[in-house]
Amino acid sequence: MQYEVKQQDKFRFIEEGDGEPLVLLHGLFGALSNFQDLIEYFRHHNKVVVPLLPLFDLDILHTSVGGLAKFVNKFIETRGYKDIHLLGNSLGGHVALVHVLKHPEKIKSVILTGSSGLFESGMGDSYPKRGDYEYIRNKTELTFYDPKTATKELVDEVYGIVNNRIKAIKIIALAKSAIRNNLGEELNQIKQPTLLIWGNNDSITPPFVAREFNKLIPNSELHFIDKCGHAPMMEVPDEFNAILLKFLKKLNEPATVT
Repeated sequence: MQYEVKQQDKFRFIEEGDGEPLVLLHGLFGALSNFQDLIEYFRHHNKVVVPLLPLFDLDILHTSVGGLAKFVNKFIETRGYKDIHLLGNSLGGHVALVHVLKHPEKIKSVILTGSSGLFESGMGDSYPKRGDYEYIRNKTELTFYDPKTATKELVDEVYGIVNNRIKAIKIIALAKSAIRNNLGEELNQIKQPTLLIWGNNDSITPPFVAREFNKLIPNSELHFIDKCGHAPMMEVPDEFNAILLKFLKKLNEPATVT
């Protein structure tokens, strides 16, 4: 299903449904298609919001995890959202963590899936290898447990990015920023209920990363999904959505008096 991309000031975003905002932050090669099943399912329960992150539009000085987090904060202020459930995949999870550490007041919960911020195995030292379609296809397939999830459309999108010199430079800047910006010492400051949904076969942020997040974030719960890689919301959307819905419903249950 196609969704209308809205614009306010410099921000472009999708906003579907009503209720508490569920704000989705995509990763380094993320696109709206990454969240298609999630948007379609949760627009019946929440106001689902996907800001288009300016991965290639910030000046090189601000092409960083911190620069993207500032952008997200301004977007939230401009739209006036509160009681936000902030969800991030991969680099988007990292940006969500930086945001909640700096601006916790409007965030009701945090949801991370395949998040960077502690450790990630990126495209490797040889990346990006411009002009080599097979190389890019193989690297894109590594994102998933089932290589078929890396459709030709998705591979073409990644190939197009790395063959654009300016975009390739910005991708490298963001990837290096993510590696430098390790949040291990700060995660214990996060007070919001946090849901970790991880692919058991994630080779980019492997399962030990999820366990470390679970250990370091005080009020967190961890769910692994079998036969699933780095983007569970794309690869196993039904299971992902069921775990997330249960978590959000539990948050809104009145506390029982014992």
